[in-house]
Amino acid sequence: MRIVVLNGVNLDVIGRRDPGLYGGLALSELETRIYEWASELGCTVRCRQTNHEGELIDWCHDAFDWADGVIINPGAWSHYSYAVRDAVELFAVPVVEVHLSNILEREEWRRFSVLEDVVTARVIGKGPDGYREALELLVKGNE
Repeated sequence: MRIVVLNGVNLDVIGRRDPGLYGGLALSELETRIYEWASELGCTVRCRQTNHEGELIDWCHDAFDWADGVIINPGAWSHYSYAVRDAVELFAVPVVEVHLSNILEREEWRRFSVLEDVVTARVIGKGPDGYREALELLVKGNE
């Protein structure tokens, strides 16, 4: 199983953000864990991160042709980017939306995700381990 992990805006600086909300890992450390978990689960992953909305959308389009599953954490784009939503909606494979923090218990504007009705599952507020749960959901769904 081939999985693309798409991280959006400001996830390149998660190691500098509140560790109580975001887990305290740098993006490179998080990606190392994701690759290790994928190996344990018998799947392959490609991790990508961008602060440019159009690039994230291009990566979605690219993944249409090869990915068997998608994990996406668009960051703040989750709350307002209908362009990202439209790209995600086109996937014919399972998509899991991940948020490191519990967006449902944060500021009012963070509680809504434009993706929530076009993804297969959501993993919210589990820190870096949320990515492992997302991988497990995709692998289990592919069995």
